[in-house]
Amino acid sequence: MNTPAHLLIGAALFGKRDNIRLLGGALLGGLLPDVSLYLLAGFSIFILNISPNVVFGELYFSDTWQTIFSIDNSFFVWGILLAIAIKSQSKFFIALTTSAVLHVVSDFALHHDDARAHLWPLSDWRFESPISYWDSNHHAFYVIPVEGILCAIATVYLLAGKLHIAVKVGLVLLFMAELFTLSSWLRYF
Repeated sequence: MNTPAHLLIGAALFGKRDNIRLLGGALLGGLLPDVSLYLLAGFSIFILNISPNVVFGELYFSDTWQTIFSIDNSFFVWGILLAIAIKSQSKFFIALTTSAVLHVVSDFALHHDDARAHLWPLSDWRFESPISYWDSNHHAFYVIPVEGILCAIATVYLLAGKLHIAVKVGLVLLFMAELFTLSSWLRYF
């Protein structure tokens, strides 16, 4: 799924719409497995002036980048962190880790050519799902509307909470980013 979808769905399922701390934990958990991608791509494109075509066509698939993605998308890493969160009984950390686990599970199910090694450090095997969230060659035309509907439901649910207007504006902006990304996948891929 797209990063905004991970945030919205994770927040709706594992945050509390009337508790900004737990909502923030779930939003953060939805984001963390993708942070390395944004940092690496952003640094490469905007600081090193590397073409986005090189970043996403070559660097993305390099051993170094794939190792980093394997660590922050590992079932084992997030499973251990979830176990620690449950043991500590930290509601914030539980919201964060459950949202992150949902993120990596959905990525496992919805990545084909760009699959991650979710079994790191035990294996570098990658499950190339027959279904992709963005690639029309792998049924994205079916995934995109479902993802959009789930995000719309999550956004409406979250907006019904007693949240500060700035948080509600942020959620709407996330939803708009999701819609923009979905429409881009449909147009270009």
